[in-house]
Amino acid sequence: MAIPYILKGGIMSFSKESLRPFIFWYAVFIALFHAYVNILGGMSSLWFNAAHFSLLGSLGFLTFKASSYASDDRVYVFDIILALLTLSVTGYMMGFEESLYAEAKGNIRTSDLVVSTMAILLAIEMLRRTTGWIIPALIVVSVSYITFLGKYISGVLAFAGMSFERFSYRMFYTDEGLFGSIATISSTYVFMFILFAAFLLKSGAGDFIVDLSRAFTNRFRGGAAQVAVFSSAVMGTISGSAVANVVSTGSITIPMMKRNGFSGIFAAAVETAASTGGQIVPPIMGAGAFVMAQITNIPYTTIVLVSILPAILYYVSISVYVHIYAKEHNIGATGEKVEVWPILREGAHFVIPIAVLVGLMIYGYTPTYAAGFAIIAIIGASYLTKNKRMNFKQIVEAFAMGAENMVTTGVMMVAVGIIVGVINISGIGVTFSQLIMEWSANQLIIAMILVALASLILGMGLPVTASYVVLAVLSAPALVALMVSPEMAALLNAGVQLPEVTMYFLSAHLIIFWLSQDSNLTPPVCLAAFAAAGIAGSPPMRTGLESWKLGKGLYIMPFLFAYSPLITGTWFERFEVFGFAMMGLFAFAITVEGFWDKKLTLIERIFMGMACYLLLSRDVMIGLPSTIFDGETQLVHIIGFWLFIVLIAFHKISFNRTKRLTPQT
Repeated sequence: MAIPYILKGGIMSFSKESLRPFIFWYAVFIALFHAYVNILGGMSSLWFNAAHFSLLGSLGFLTFKASSYASDDRVYVFDIILALLTLSVTGYMMGFEESLYAEAKGNIRTSDLVVSTMAILLAIEMLRRTTGWIIPALIVVSVSYITFLGKYISGVLAFAGMSFERFSYRMFYTDEGLFGSIATISSTYVFMFILFAAFLLKSGAGDFIVDLSRAFTNRFRGGAAQVAVFSSAVMGTISGSAVANVVSTGSITIPMMKRNGFSGIFAAAVETAASTGGQIVPPIMGAGAFVMAQITNIPYTTIVLVSILPAILYYVSISVYVHIYAKEHNIGATGEKVEVWPILREGAHFVIPIAVLVGLMIYGYTPTYAAGFAIIAIIGASYLTKNKRMNFKQIVEAFAMGAENMVTTGVMMVAVGIIVGVINISGIGVTFSQLIMEWSANQLIIAMILVALASLILGMGLPVTASYVVLAVLSAPALVALMVSPEMAALLNAGVQLPEVTMYFLSAHLIIFWLSQDSNLTPPVCLAAFAAAGIAGSPPMRTGLESWKLGKGLYIMPFLFAYSPLITGTWFERFEVFGFAMMGLFAFAITVEGFWDKKLTLIERIFMGMACYLLLSRDVMIGLPSTIFDGETQLVHIIGFWLFIVLIAFHKISFNRTKRLTPQT
């Protein structure tokens, strides 16, 4: 019998191939364990969150190598030891938690200190392997700040300090640290929806979405790029990751776009911008809606409903860019003949699990419970077709895929709990909000620019969800205070909860959530753009710059959240903003590209930019005295609308005249 390990360079290791069956079934067990606890319960949140960390962390140590020098096909004994130590964290928690409360009376013992410190170090090491050095560095700085560094800092950021023993106790045994509220979000909402996404993808939903997109867009100019826009919008909300979306749909759509006549850079940029927006598309929003609901205590259904119109506007903006580019470069439809009805007949069953998911949550069930039944619905609905029925092998593979896809996100969110805990314990979140208001001189637009810069910097090292969580804790109170009246702001600062401020609170969180997406497509570190560039064979940085241009909606929408009733108003006001904003985005794309039927003159571009500003603006922003139609429709929108219509008509007449006078060859 062959020995399954080798001793190389004094280090014992096992073949990853020999351990693959164990890793696969271990991942299946992790997924089943989470599904069981989330649906049927039976475990305290502290124990469950600790188990969530231990199981995913141990799986991560068996699958992610320690460094670039380590072999890709070996699992080293050191990795196995770290995996076992990670599992021991939960064992200790379950075995000694009661004795801590009964005997130590909150005073941490030596064994408690050792295990809690080990848990922090294991989380840091797992993060280093999966995400690089930035998040671990932030955690180290946070721990240093609250334990000893804060007392050496002068001014408003000074902190007297806390003993490491007390700090480790609060990080390990309370809801302020590793296994607190952020870990709860990860172990419940996020895990179940990543598992739901794995089942959808394994059942063939990805192919259905791409085929349906081709059927609906193949007759449009630049149809291949429109396929990317449509399919990535749907896939992104399911996968919850812009990079994963690029890799999955982009491997199909980017070559398709290049064959249609688009340059590699533009094709990769379209896929990046469309994939990035997937996490803002209801009803799932890459699990973002559930995270936001947990943090804000605002109902999930409210968050989803107000997010529909902004998501449509974002994708309209990308689609318009695609149309203009196709016109400028004379790129026609793909010419493919794709029948819609056969695709719908074969894939219509995918509507059932989505309907079950949304329906149960609207009816009042928890998102985790709804996701569990939606997974069952995926399996059951697959048997309504002839060619896409999920067999036992595909089901267990979906469970394994869900657990493996969750490793990075799960461990990251548990570890980010340390940063959030430091922010809450030290009070630096309140201080940071006060600093934002001071630096912005109580100007909302400056505060939003500061938040956008912070989100870009954080996004270089943090995934979107973590970036949103950290920024929400730090800056949401400041944004709310700047959006409401001074009297309401004073009551909020005093801790008074006001029902009429709820939608402003949601608006502030949506601003942060949208701005947190920009790190996927904004240079210098834009992982989704780099992934797309790898598929397209285009220069990564130029691809990032092009995707940044196409994704400008990520910056425009937050300003509409802040300065218009798109979130906070009545439904009539929301649709009024939506209708004119859609036209404003058309004007914006034409202004940026400088082309419609032909190249715009400088004067045309200036006036088109003015039309864009008017369509996206409000009366009070430019000093107009009143509105019309009983105060509902903004006068500035009417002016912008007619200016846009006149400009398009003038441009069309000029183009037709030039066309008639140009000799035909």
